[in-house]
Amino acid sequence: MSEPSSTDALVPPVPPEFLSHVPTPAYVYDLAEVRRNHDALRDALPPDAGLYYSLKANAHPSLLTVLRERGAHPEVCSTGELNAALGAGWPAADMLYTGPGKRDEEIDHALRLGVRKFSVDSPYAIDQLNRLAGRSDVTAQCLLRVNDDQPVPGQGLAMTGVASQFGADLGWVLAEPGRFANRPHADIVGLHLYMGTNLGEVDALTVQFARSLHTAKTLAAALAEHGVHIRVLDLGGGFGAPFATEGERIDLSELRPKLTALLDEELPGRHDDGTQVVFESGRYLVGTAGVLLSAVLDVKRSHGKDVVVLESGINHLGGMSGLRRLPTLNPRLVPGTASDDGEPHREGTLDALVAGPLCTPLDTWARAAKLPALRPGDLLAVPNVGAYGLSASLVAFLGHPLPAEAVIDSDRPDMVPDVTRINLTRTTVPAPADTKPGVK
Repeated sequence: MSEPSSTDALVPPVPPEFLSHVPTPAYVYDLAEVRRNHDALRDALPPDAGLYYSLKANAHPSLLTVLRERGAHPEVCSTGELNAALGAGWPAADMLYTGPGKRDEEIDHALRLGVRKFSVDSPYAIDQLNRLAGRSDVTAQCLLRVNDDQPVPGQGLAMTGVASQFGADLGWVLAEPGRFANRPHADIVGLHLYMGTNLGEVDALTVQFARSLHTAKTLAAALAEHGVHIRVLDLGGGFGAPFATEGERIDLSELRPKLTALLDEELPGRHDDGTQVVFESGRYLVGTAGVLLSAVLDVKRSHGKDVVVLESGINHLGGMSGLRRLPTLNPRLVPGTASDDGEPHREGTLDALVAGPLCTPLDTWARAAKLPALRPGDLLAVPNVGAYGLSASLVAFLGHPLPAEAVIDSDRPDMVPDVTRINLTRTTVPAPADTKPGVK
């Protein structure tokens, strides 16, 4: 296996002098790459389209601040994400609060802080929001999330056309549109149509958005008979990005003309009637901005197989990989960072089982990773893990410390890296009131 000649070959580039100062394991995020990703996606969308950042991808404060400064709005689906967005400087009025199920307490909290735009998935969810908004004497704006009748080919993960907690089935809304109409304190102002995730080709994205626009027009006509005026279309996203493997952001340069032509054809009067079209993205904006660094703890042979044990496992990256829900993770050697006892590396390569330090056989990243001969102390890197990395892992499993998170800016080589670590703590929780779950 050929090795990169310097740490600049990592994505994002990690200055060599920085490696000796960061504790491992560590995620390293490059703010310059976040800015480049945002600008690339912004250039791929029509100029008048809105863009939401999905905090589920990565809610690190520094990344959020950069995206806010760039003009993206926050899409949140929990009290924790809401508080993170507020902490990054976004006003509550800029937020879209999503999620297939919400407790009364979190909706109350959001309303009190000034959130007014929510995605809703059922008549019950509309009634719930109406009740709580009425209690606060405010009116909430609702985007009705719709589960289309058929999935779109080429999706990384199907979100529609199957039984799902996300959205109301298209057939249900068309059969009973009155149940999805406005309430005194909950206005249905838009539609939320998220068809799928992690699409890697412009044509696949275009087909997805075309289907969503067709569905939106059908629904808008049906709901209009019940006094609903649709003025926001959230077409979701699905903009793909490489995960835990080498690669760069997907080229979306051909998307804008195709998407603009599609919108002009399907919504020719959108500028006159004030219809707003918005998109969402998580992985495309931050995926290529993160790399995980992890040292080798042990190297051995077991039943004729090379085994490499790392500081990091499914507790730090890819918690669902043990369930085979994520691809094989193949780290690579960071050159010039071998253990410093002076002993040269063995010649040859390993066909290795790469595992973490956890006491479970599920803690496995790869079963046949091609790696150079390694020894304890070597540093390995997993590129393109700025999205769905640390916070999507089994961080509490077996009680190992969480990796550090270090922020650099390759546009500012003089910037002092900001290194932090999340600590999990246990606190006493008051006994809940004698009510049903989610209902006050």
